[in-house]
Amino acid sequence: MKKIALLLIFGLTVSFAQAQAKFGIKGGINYSNLSGDLITEDANRSKVGFLGGIMANFPLSSDNFVSIQPELLYSQKGYQYQKDQVTIDNATYEFRGKRNFNYLDLPVLVKINTGPIFFEAGPQASYLLGIRDNREVSLIGSGSDNKTWAKVEKDNLSELEIGYVAGLGFQAPMGVGIGLRYNGSINALAKENTDELVNARHAVFQLQLSYMLGGSN
Repeated sequence: MKKIALLLIFGLTVSFAQAQAKFGIKGGINYSNLSGDLITEDANRSKVGFLGGIMANFPLSSDNFVSIQPELLYSQKGYQYQKDQVTIDNATYEFRGKRNFNYLDLPVLVKINTGPIFFEAGPQASYLLGIRDNREVSLIGSGSDNKTWAKVEKDNLSELEIGYVAGLGFQAPMGVGIGLRYNGSINALAKENTDELVNARHAVFQLQLSYMLGGSN
């Protein structure tokens, strides 16, 4: 199923490669967490991450009412740990941190352009580049912080994620745009049923700023 979806996305992109296209860049922020029936659901909070990349827009009608827009984006997803306090030998420590899942996203979107307002939706394939775990331990009352980070192996996780995107936005005739999206995952994050992330799926809200070279029309 993953291979079929990936081939479909690639095929849609190639099919419109010879159309009159416009190209642009975009960047923004992710507000992400994990969804699903999770063992550690109460221990996770949403986190902020970065996204950025390139896009192309291929009109399907002469007035550009309908268009296809593939994108290639670097996207930081993941979650924060809930603050947790532990007392050891009459000293109280506070633990906090976040886990970053770094992805390369390839959404292929159908856009409905109603003047400067647009609506968009479509499938997305994502490749997991790597995972970084950042933790900070503080001794309460001392002002002492111990920050650590570690690279997390991705052997037990699905490197290819198939998901979907839906959103809306505003794009000025000069090419500057702003958009709000929801990005969800269809397949689970973990490969094995024994992993604590077996039911986990990324859930991401995205706020994006973009610029289409040559304007939007």
